[in-house]
Amino acid sequence: MRLESKKYLDDIRQAARLLTEFIGDKTLADYLSDAMLRAAVERQFEIIGEAMSRLAQKDEAVVAEISGFRRIIAFRNVLIHQYTDVDGRLVWDVAEKSLPTLVREVEDLLGTESQPERKPASGAQWPAADHWGPAEDWSEWSDETE
Repeated sequence: MRLESKKYLDDIRQAARLLTEFIGDKTLADYLSDAMLRAAVERQFEIIGEAMSRLAQKDEAVVAEISGFRRIIAFRNVLIHQYTDVDGRLVWDVAEKSLPTLVREVEDLLGTESQPERKPASGAQWPAADHWGPAEDWSEWSDETE
């Protein structure tokens, strides 16, 4: 694997570790009522999505090993460009259910042993762009790799 690909994967891993630390023993109610926590969580998801986007541009073979990579990039795009329409419950759900799978896949690619603090839910996946809330058309975000 190219060094640049490893760097992006490590950026994803570091952001995911911070996310796991931030949400720790928090609840959805804690998340929804704490603006600083929401900002911190969303920022780490933005980093994950941006690193994934850059990885997709540089190394299609590696990014293809990450399930839902296009949805991860779309998630970042929504957080950045459609921030007023972001549903905090959906962000929390992604952190709870999809993040552990991403961590495991990234660590497998980097050749390190995964030690997720949260177990992925059965069938966990990144939300489709059409599940973001009131926006009329999210299709423009689905495959972008800004």
